[in-house]
This record gives sequence, structure tokens and C-alpha cells, in this order.
Amino acid sequence: MISFSLTEEQEMLRQEARKFAQREIVPVAAQHDRSGEFPRDIVQKAFDMGLMNDVVPEEYGGPGTSYVDSCIISEELAAGCAAVATTVMANSLALTPLALAGSDEQKKRFLPPMCEKLEFAAFCLTEPGAGSDVGAISTTAVRDGDHYVINGTKHFITNGGVAGLYTVFASTDRSRGARGLSAIVVKKDETPGVSTGKELDKMGQSASNTTEVVFEDARVPVENRLGREGQGFKIAMMTFDTTRPVVAAVSVGVARAAYEYAVEYLKGRVQFGAPLSKNQAIQFKVADMAIKIAAARLLAWHAAWMMDNGMQQSKEAAIAKAFAADAAMEITTSAVQLFGGYGYSKEYPVEKLMRDAKLLQIYEGTSEILRLVVGRNVFKGK
Repeated sequence: MISFSLTEEQEMLRQEARKFAQREIVPVAAQHDRSGEFPRDIVQKAFDMGLMNDVVPEEYGGPGTSYVDSCIISEELAAGCAAVATTVMANSLALTPLALAGSDEQKKRFLPPMCEKLEFAAFCLTEPGAGSDVGAISTTAVRDGDHYVINGTKHFITNGGVAGLYTVFASTDRSRGARGLSAIVVKKDETPGVSTGKELDKMGQSASNTTEVVFEDARVPVENRLGREGQGFKIAMMTFDTTRPVVAAVSVGVARAAYEYAVEYLKGRVQFGAPLSKNQAIQFKVADMAIKIAAARLLAWHAAWMMDNGMQQSKEAAIAKAFAADAAMEITTSAVQLFGGYGYSKEYPVEKLMRDAKLLQIYEGTSEILRLVVGRNVFKGK
């Protein structure tokens, strides 16, 4: 049987996350955007409310949240500020490889401390010369007895400058390309040779921390490797399958905020003797916004529901993320247009939402790469 209703617990979760965003995030979102100040205090409050590290199972101290629940939380946080949502989501991105591929011993060692007090984590995959082409990763992890020696630079790493735990993808066999990658957990305070490089000055989501992470002869125990050598690419792709629906939900939150601001503005803005909301051309534009938000949310929830039910959903996750991110960019741009000159002014929040939305088409798989994923799945075995 198909049901489109949230459970009573999920509805309560949505309301609590929405109240949190409206109370703690919305009033200071513009200030953080202007200053670029990392929203540590806000994230601490989200952590205290149990809105963080949602991928950690209960037996390891986490909330044991379902993927649909994660989408619900992420939409509400993103409706407050995408930078805050991205900061929170980046922890789950970094911990997902542990949840998916870690041994019981590794989970007991790394996951509970992340849930006992606020600590940030970062997913270290992208490099200056390796973004969509993961096989081009040049960071190496050379075996030296019971340790790996890691050398290389990671780029565009969310939470990179504040993280205490890194999930690092490095080549343990350069001759095998993507099949020679391995995933290794690195604790910064236990690993000399790990440092933070340049922080990126971004167009949007400026309050999220995005930096280079540099590894110089960083010695990490072999026991920190997730899975077998050469399984890193598989672990990374499995991770993206689980996190892309959540990014889609973040896109929905950004789009919904722009839509709601536009609706309120149009009801009060009078031109030619009537509110703009009475203009049919305006109504059609707003209708298209509402249609795409509804569709994007259902795509995100469907892909997350498949994951919760143990179903393979690489194609559905890619569809959800591509559609929702593109919709967020279109809807926020439309909101700026509907506000007219005010939309281009920082007096109103829609220009920030438009800048924030652009990044959603880029991280965790560009819209172009996601279409490649969908196309390959369509023709798989044909």
C-alpha cells in the first residue's frame, strides 16, 4: 500500500525543526551571510536538539534517524539558511562511509564520540584536479608497516577548517585508477601532518566553512581503513546514493523559502491599482514554483524511502538531486524577478537564496554528472 502521510512522530519532528529554524536561524541568517562567520552557536543548538549526525545508529549513540526523517530535517534547516543546513549535513556525509562500511569496532571507536559532544567531520574526496573525475585523485596512502602515510591536498572541503575527523579518499594503488582508491578515517588531533589550507570565499552559503585540507606525511593506522583496499570508490558512490536525496531536500527548503517570501510580497505589493497577486501572469509564475517544489519534495522522499527499505536507488537519488537543485535555482531566480528592484537588494532575503541555490547544482554531484548517472542506469544491461 502506498501512503503519502507522515507519521505522527515525523510531523512532530517537522514542526520542531521548523520552529528551531524560525527561532534560531532566520533572524541571523543575513548577518552570517554578510560576515561569513561560522554558525557554531546555531549548530551547537541543533546538536543539542538531536538534529545532527542523523546517520549514526542508536546503538552507537546517534538518533537512528530514517532517511526520510533526514530529508524532513534538512528541508526545514535549509528554509532557514542553506549554509547552516550544509554544515549540519556535511557531518552526516563524512560519517556515512563509517555507517555503511565500517566494522563494528570502527563504529564503536569513532561514532559515539561524535554524538557525546559537538565535533565536526568532513568528507575529503575532491581535489584541485579531481572533482567529478574521482579516478583522477592524486592523494596517496602508502603502506608502511601497520600505518598508511598520506600525502596530498583536498579542495572544496565543507567543514574542512573546523573538523576533528576526516573521511579521506586516497589512492593505495595508483596503477588501478578509481579501483585503487581506499577510504581512511583520520583524526586530526591524533595525526601530525594534517593542516588546513586556504578557505574559499564563496558566492553563496558564505557561513559554511569550505577549505583545503593538506596531508603531509600524515601517518594513520591501517586499522582506520574502511573496508578493503580498493573499495574506496564503491564506498564513495554508496555514500552519495544515501546523501543525494538529503541534498534534494535542502534544495526544496531553499526553494520553499523563496516561494513563501514571494507570495507574501506579491499579496502586499500594489501596482496598477491592485495587488500583484491578482495578476494572472504572476499567478502562473507562482504556480510553476509551487508545482516544482511539490515534485522535488516527492522525488526526495521517494529516493529516501527506497533507501529506508533497503532498495537500490542510485538512479532515483540522482534524479531527485538533479531535479530539486535545478528547481531551486529556477525558483529563487524567479523570486528575485518577482520582487523587481527590491529582489536585487540585500534588504530582502531572496537574492541570498538565489546565491545559496547555485551551490546545490554543484556539490555532491553536478547536475551534469547526475544526468550521466541517470542515463547509465537507464541503459544498464541493454
